[in-house]
Amino acid sequence: MNINPKAILAAAIVAVAPMVSAWTPAGDKIKTAWGESLNPENVWQEYPRPIMERSEWLNLNGLWNYAILPKGQSVPENYQGEILVPFCAESSLSGVGREVGENNELWYQREFMVPASWKGRRVILNFGAVDWKCDVWVNGTLVGGHTGGFAPFGLDITDALAKGRNELVVRVWDPTDRGPQPRGKQVSNPDGIWYTPVTGIWQTVWLEPVPETHITALRTLPDIDAATLTVGVLSDNAAAAGLKAEVKVKDNGRVVAQGSSVNGCPVEVRMPEDFRLWSPDTPNLYDLEVTLYKDGKAVDKVNSYAAMRKFSSKRDNDGIVRLQLNNRDIFQFGPLDQGWWPDGLLTPPSHEAMVYDVDKTKDLGFNMIRKHIKVEPATWYTYCDRKGIIVWQDMPSGDRNPEWQNHRYFDGTEMHRSAESEDIYRKEWAEIIDCLYSYPCISTWIPFNEAWGQFKTQEITEWTKRYDPSRLVNPASGGNFYPCGDILDLHNYPGPAMYLYDAARANVLGEYGGIGYVVKDHIWAPDRNWGYIQFNSPREVTDEYVKYAGELLNLVGRGFTGAVYTQTTDVEVEVNGFMTYDRKVDKMEEDRVRDINTRLVKSLDR
Repeated sequence: MNINPKAILAAAIVAVAPMVSAWTPAGDKIKTAWGESLNPENVWQEYPRPIMERSEWLNLNGLWNYAILPKGQSVPENYQGEILVPFCAESSLSGVGREVGENNELWYQREFMVPASWKGRRVILNFGAVDWKCDVWVNGTLVGGHTGGFAPFGLDITDALAKGRNELVVRVWDPTDRGPQPRGKQVSNPDGIWYTPVTGIWQTVWLEPVPETHITALRTLPDIDAATLTVGVLSDNAAAAGLKAEVKVKDNGRVVAQGSSVNGCPVEVRMPEDFRLWSPDTPNLYDLEVTLYKDGKAVDKVNSYAAMRKFSSKRDNDGIVRLQLNNRDIFQFGPLDQGWWPDGLLTPPSHEAMVYDVDKTKDLGFNMIRKHIKVEPATWYTYCDRKGIIVWQDMPSGDRNPEWQNHRYFDGTEMHRSAESEDIYRKEWAEIIDCLYSYPCISTWIPFNEAWGQFKTQEITEWTKRYDPSRLVNPASGGNFYPCGDILDLHNYPGPAMYLYDAARANVLGEYGGIGYVVKDHIWAPDRNWGYIQFNSPREVTDEYVKYAGELLNLVGRGFTGAVYTQTTDVEVEVNGFMTYDRKVDKMEEDRVRDINTRLVKSLDR
């Protein structure tokens, strides 16, 4: 059951602001159609964690009180206005539109009421993502905190709860490019390929009730060669003594396989002989029902899903190492998808807006997306699972400027990070892999983009491969190259080129293109726009795109087995997208793009 948040809030909240909200989008930048029609009383209502779903939850998105105060001050006595969660303070859709900065902290406050039906269970407060360091109080009691701007986290707030109304306060500090933490494309002074800072809550906030002993995470691993599906069922009971986990695999509601384990061991399920494979053409998914038993009694149950698929690489008959899906050669081809929005920044204005980009990618004939130095909401990965989109997942770049960008390619020089910076990177990379591990669509981990903060490449690559041996590791997309991992990844703008080749690994073109085209009235900054090259019409842009794609097609025979075109949309002053930043104008002739893209993704079919 999804508890209706509107009904609860009506009974629970003592309003600090007037009954009629004064919320309105901030600033005068371009907006998406979804942002223009956004209703602050009905924002991001989708269940936020479909890879591990429970039947009861309470959405806390909506209008909260906020204050921006100098760093180090205590809880505000008065708040400065309302902010629309889950949009960051700098975004238009937050209603604030103010930069917070390294010398200030962003405070949030709201009230909520726990449903009476949850009595006797633990209550977990979940955050989809908060950038970057946060502390959380419930009824004046500190219940925990988190550092890391891209991974979800949950806090057990049960012991701090009161009967009736409860007060929730969150404090956030984010130094952006003045700190050592991963941040992606955010900088204090955005320009060119660098974008507006993001501070605070930027994904869904929600409550869920759980039993005393409960499932905390699932770790799903398919093996198509052995015809097995292994499900790690993690619980809050570290010892796991006396616990039994049971997994039922369903196909269209019918149980087709099942298995169980005790004492915290992973559940290994033998799949039927005629199990169905997942691929971009046939994205078959199986539903999972996972039950946890204690002393013979069922204490917790979650719903999930999985797919039978295998990502690997193998040398073909010509001696070229090819990417493979389900033991067959495949050319993985997709756009560089930065996931930024003119009105929400890191946060899409709505679920419909978010999936629009994925649908457009599929419609253009691509079979892959490179998710560029950002982690999306969990629902994005589920949608890719369902649509049949392969995902290359970047680790967000970071560290302090100006040392952050180390562009000394090919000379073996790596950045030296402080111990603090290394620790932050390792913690956040592990958290990102943990939260994304079970999504079938992800084929490849990319620890570093170019040489942006690249350090200890071989060590980080080997750790990533050990931590998740089921996926490929692309050590440094376009960066300093070392003989490690599964892939050599070149970047070349504007046209494709193969200037290095590794006979022992798969070779890909991780970025190329960047064809610019300014569409009047659909640009972020009228006085600034940027692309690697620029043209003046959809026909000209498409001609150049098709020319580059034809050159890439010729390079497939020489060894390329994957490629990434820059990019899905314009982003701030970049004007090299398939779509304008507001998603209102398609900038190329889609039929011609789809035709050449289809030829590329089918180029290795045997």
